[in-house]
Amino acid sequence: MATLPTILVVDDEVRSQETLRRTLEEEFEVLTASSGEQALALLEREPVDVILCDQRMPGISGVQTLKEARTRWPDTVRVIVSGYTETEDIISGINEAGIYQYLLKPWQPESLLLTVRAAAELHRLQQENQRLNIELRTAGPVAKSRVEAKRAQVKHAFGTDRLVRAPDSPMNALCQLVERVAPYDISVLVTGESGTGKELLARAIHYRSGRADKAFVVENCGALPDTLLESELFGHKRGAFTGAYEDRIGLFQQADGGTIFLDEIGETSPAFQVKLLRALQEGEIRPVGGAKTVSVDVRVVSATNRDLEEDVRQGRFRQDLYYRLSTMTLHVPALRARPSDIPFIAQQVLDKAKVALGKPVKGFTQEAMDCLVAYRWPGNVRELQNEIHRMLALADADWLGAEYLNGRVVQAASIEEEPELRMLSGIAGSLKDRLEMLEARVLKEAMVRHRWNKTRVADELGLSRVGLRAKLTRYGLERKNGASS
Repeated sequence: MATLPTILVVDDEVRSQETLRRTLEEEFEVLTASSGEQALALLEREPVDVILCDQRMPGISGVQTLKEARTRWPDTVRVIVSGYTETEDIISGINEAGIYQYLLKPWQPESLLLTVRAAAELHRLQQENQRLNIELRTAGPVAKSRVEAKRAQVKHAFGTDRLVRAPDSPMNALCQLVERVAPYDISVLVTGESGTGKELLARAIHYRSGRADKAFVVENCGALPDTLLESELFGHKRGAFTGAYEDRIGLFQQADGGTIFLDEIGETSPAFQVKLLRALQEGEIRPVGGAKTVSVDVRVVSATNRDLEEDVRQGRFRQDLYYRLSTMTLHVPALRARPSDIPFIAQQVLDKAKVALGKPVKGFTQEAMDCLVAYRWPGNVRELQNEIHRMLALADADWLGAEYLNGRVVQAASIEEEPELRMLSGIAGSLKDRLEMLEARVLKEAMVRHRWNKTRVADELGLSRVGLRAKLTRYGLERKNGASS
């Protein structure tokens, strides 16, 4: 019988901890801890695939707990659960802790299961790739061909052909450039907003290169202070600092012969940039507290959401390091710059989610898809994934309609579809004109939310059906014939 993935649930509230355990225990081996400190102690004894951690707890917070877990057990996949209604307060911490996904309370059981299943599958793929690396080094001729076949499957999971996009997508040119650049042993800088998939592109570069059978390791350079980052990348010797009880091999040595992905490289301090530059120039690293240098053969792929050229001009980033990292620069466009990709990405996310949740919906209504395409997605693909998971968790019909969308998506879509309704940002016109524009917007939002049921909308807005029908006709908001339902 296959071993179930192990999930560590960290929550100081006994009732919440028990609810999470009951939700997960049919599919996972569940361990529990009531504080961050207790969780870290448990991780010393038990191997864990996924950590599901509450944010607000006595002692160290969820983000602090996961930061420490990332430093000591980087292979775990980390998920945070927060009670905040606005995520801006914790997004910076989430990025620093390398968190795979976050969930807001109150969470839906289906959405939670979907997230944890995806996290466990990511951990399985990572472990499978590491195992195949070891097998390839020791396998005989016959076994080696079998390992190579398995490895091809893993490579395919991270190739550019797996980056979902439209036939005429702006991503096509970028993917072609990746295919051309990947085989050559040069450094690559990937730029773009958070959530656009920069790490996916870095993995595609690695698995299309001659280093594909070696390690691919990842470090978020903005997540750690200089001393810990130096130890993480270069390793340390026993006694080098308080808490250094044994020698530790850094990520550069772990990636020897392979690729290291340095995310958020623009967040490093000038002092650390000097040390990193020396390592890249000389091909040598010096462990913290060590007397000797160690030669390493590593390809560096780095990423940033900052304008590094501007940072160089302002003196915030070393020019020589910038040129060392950016032999080739690849820019990943934001999702709002490639709206033609949204239907394809949304459908792929839905196809996976409905199988995982056992909810065989038929797809999106045209109205819902129009809203998804019109919204600007400041959180990019990650935000789109979360929105679709939320829709599916709430759905009780065969089609995912616009009524299941978050209000901000519908509102933003209404503004995009009706440019004349941009009065809220300050347009010219009389008070009467502006009030009419606001009335039209309120009417459209209400109709979408109530699936164009005039009786419900009339009741909500305090109108008669005749009065509502007259206003819809006046503003041209009658639903077109043939709209998806």
